[in-house]
Amino acid sequence: MIKYTGLNHLAMVTGDMDKTIRFWRDLLGMRLIAGLGEPGYRHYFFEISSNDMIAFFEWPGVVPVPEKEHGRRVAGPAVFDHVSFGVETKGMLLELKDRIDAAGFWVSEVVDHGFIHSIYAFDPNGIPIEFSWYVEDIDIHRTPVMMDSDPSDIAEEGPEPLPAKWPPVAEPTLLSAYRAYPGQGSGFFRGKKKR
Repeated sequence: MIKYTGLNHLAMVTGDMDKTIRFWRDLLGMRLIAGLGEPGYRHYFFEISSNDMIAFFEWPGVVPVPEKEHGRRVAGPAVFDHVSFGVETKGMLLELKDRIDAAGFWVSEVVDHGFIHSIYAFDPNGIPIEFSWYVEDIDIHRTPVMMDSDPSDIAEEGPEPLPAKWPPVAEPTLLSAYRAYPGQGSGFFRGKKKR
């Protein structure tokens, strides 16, 4: 079974990288740990935790999306609602709420979801963001909970993955055949390109 290490990165889009840096690095306190780019293109990575990042592409002509309330139903094409970042303590949740409010951005009151308490806001690009603190003594990772009053039959199968529901791999790729092709930034990190 594959063991995931977290969310490597979530890639978002901005038309103004400077405003994005001010918000994510300077207001929220996420370190700017990598920046790839060339004229007309930037791809910057902010550290959420030791394993997790959020990244932004800066593309000319991109404008912020209209703010859509977190969890509000939409119709038609859609792929994203909001992203939630975990914080360690209640105090940190309140500290973020105060910082976002003091910076002039809308931020919700603390909302109790039973297993998490959350606040909601929007970044300068209109991206709906949430910050969540796990309620003490409630661990849905250890003890999953299905509170849906009308779950689907597939959801009723339980929390554990059922890989047998998919066809098995007939010809696995051998580690000896592993090959990674050069992508944006690979030359800089391998010492082949100079800034």
